[in-house]
Amino acid sequence: MKASWLLGGLGFVLGGPIGALLGVVLGSMVSVSAKVGSAASGTTTGDIHVSLLVLVACVIKADNRVLKSEINYIKPFLLKTYGEEGAKEALQLLKQLLEKDIDAEEVSRQIAKHVNYSTRLEIVHLLLDLANADGEFVTQEEAVIKKISDTMEIKSEDYKSLMAMYRKVQDPNWAYTILEIEPSATNEEVKKAYRRMAMKYHPDKVANAGEEIKQQATEKFRTINEAYEHIKRLRGEM
Repeated sequence: MKASWLLGGLGFVLGGPIGALLGVVLGSMVSVSAKVGSAASGTTTGDIHVSLLVLVACVIKADNRVLKSEINYIKPFLLKTYGEEGAKEALQLLKQLLEKDIDAEEVSRQIAKHVNYSTRLEIVHLLLDLANADGEFVTQEEAVIKKISDTMEIKSEDYKSLMAMYRKVQDPNWAYTILEIEPSATNEEVKKAYRRMAMKYHPDKVANAGEEIKQQATEKFRTINEAYEHIKRLRGEM
């Protein structure tokens, strides 16, 4: 496996548990990348994509089965991220990762040290989308994502806000949960919560994380607006 897309512009993932895991999967490829001067300083878009691929493997294998719906969900992401040829290699890497024992908490700790909070939020968002690819959450997958979220130091209210996007049918208070407030909140508190959440999830916050992560933020941003409009309708437009 040549993994030529992996040789350019990687930073923190070349070390720590993610680097060790890539070394096992790709043999000498990771050490070679450093020698040829492709290792970048700081956190790069490539770091985020590779980290996400490792976490995707953790979620997919959580229930000890690989569903076609999960692979079909991740393929467009890989195509947009790496192009047609790179996506084939990335898919090969993902398949090899699925065969390895991965410590999700170790990987998540490494990511938490190097990736900003807004991007970590969208990583969790994408993992939830993946787990819900077949229309429902499997208990084991949700448990792994929650562990990843906690280890990446995502606040519990932010995790609940993300989960509420998938609970609109089950939870009559979904709009309030998305805005991280109680149904008893005053109209002014609702407006403040909306402004705060809109700022937190503005796509510009993850502009350097790649177009796919930015699209996740845009989706959440739209849902925040939807929640706010829903509450306004419930309250007679406030």
